[in-house]
Amino acid sequence: MQRIYAWLRAHPLWVDSVCTIPVFGLGVLQVISDGSSSDAPTWWWLLLTTLLSLGMMLHRVRPFTATALVVVGGLMQLVWDNTITAANYAMLVSLYTAAKSGPRWLSRAGLAMTLIGPAVLLARFPSSAESSFKANLFGLTFTVVLLAIAWVLGDSMRTRRAFYAELEERATRLEFERDQQAQIAAAAERARIARELHDVVAHNVSVMVVQADGAAYAIDAAPDRAREALGTIAATGREALAEMRRLLGVLRSQSEAEAYVPQPGVEQLDELVEQVRTTGLNVELTVAGVPVELPQSVALTAYRIVQEALTNTRKHGGPDVTAKVGVGYGEAGLEMEISDDGRGAAAPGDGMGHGLVGMRERVAMLGGRLRTGPTVGGGWSVSAMLPYAGRSDSASAAAGPSRTTLQGAQ
Repeated sequence: MQRIYAWLRAHPLWVDSVCTIPVFGLGVLQVISDGSSSDAPTWWWLLLTTLLSLGMMLHRVRPFTATALVVVGGLMQLVWDNTITAANYAMLVSLYTAAKSGPRWLSRAGLAMTLIGPAVLLARFPSSAESSFKANLFGLTFTVVLLAIAWVLGDSMRTRRAFYAELEERATRLEFERDQQAQIAAAAERARIARELHDVVAHNVSVMVVQADGAAYAIDAAPDRAREALGTIAATGREALAEMRRLLGVLRSQSEAEAYVPQPGVEQLDELVEQVRTTGLNVELTVAGVPVELPQSVALTAYRIVQEALTNTRKHGGPDVTAKVGVGYGEAGLEMEISDDGRGAAAPGDGMGHGLVGMRERVAMLGGRLRTGPTVGGGWSVSAMLPYAGRSDSASAAAGPSRTTLQGAQ
């Protein structure tokens, strides 16, 4: 049905032409059957029916031309004969289109004509032998009400379209602002990492330079002190290297003042799941495939993704929510999927968190893939693939050709 509706919207002239055929046919039949009872000649009625039918046929593709044809037809009736025909239906259609799609001045002019036109018609043909003034007044009122209904329907359609257009513009603007906030959050994260990296490197390199200078002076007079200084240089260098790896892994710690601790990895997922279970969240962990030794950056990123996903489930999933964590060692990389059966897209949020931004930053740093969003049956799903950066060929061979199919997908 959607294709049919799309075709009808794309070909308005064909649709209106088909709708005009019955109106034109009824008008012609009325001219043939009642032509002798009217003072106007038959050709005049045929011309009037043709003009009004053309106005109805062109009312969407050529609204000004259609309006002009209908106005000319109305003036012809006003000059010669006030008999209502089936072709006069075009006046209602033209008035509706003017109120819906035409400029404001044309819509207001159409509204004015709903009162002026019938009044002028009544003044031009006040009475006849067959009709009284009351009957003419009733016909005037009925015509005004009919024209007013057509105008009100068209104007309400214009208002509704304007409302929908405003909603679409607002949604586009909010989406743009959301993307901007995500970019700002990512830029702030990079700036923080850059500042920390600068502090770590500057401090440790300064210590190494001072110790190296002292060792150079003491290497002949005090070999033991020189040896101690060299040991300090080695320890400081290793510490600086570890800190650089930690910061370049886009680690988002819970507290900036938190003491440095050994970085978690995939091996610590069991502990993370047990810790989350103590908060009341039911979590199921599944590990598939042949485990391989992962680079520290990959292991840390995997741990943080699971941690952030479970945190979001606990915060936004709602009561009695359950989560599933699937980790698989595939051929090309570590495959992960964290899903829950919570509220999903209906979950309330304050818009202040940057967890998803952090996930994207970490995965992008490793050249992996990340997909987040609500699932069809309800809930939320986070899927990621982290390539085995830095794996040796022997490790790749040890991983085997098996490909993991993760459990817990919704």
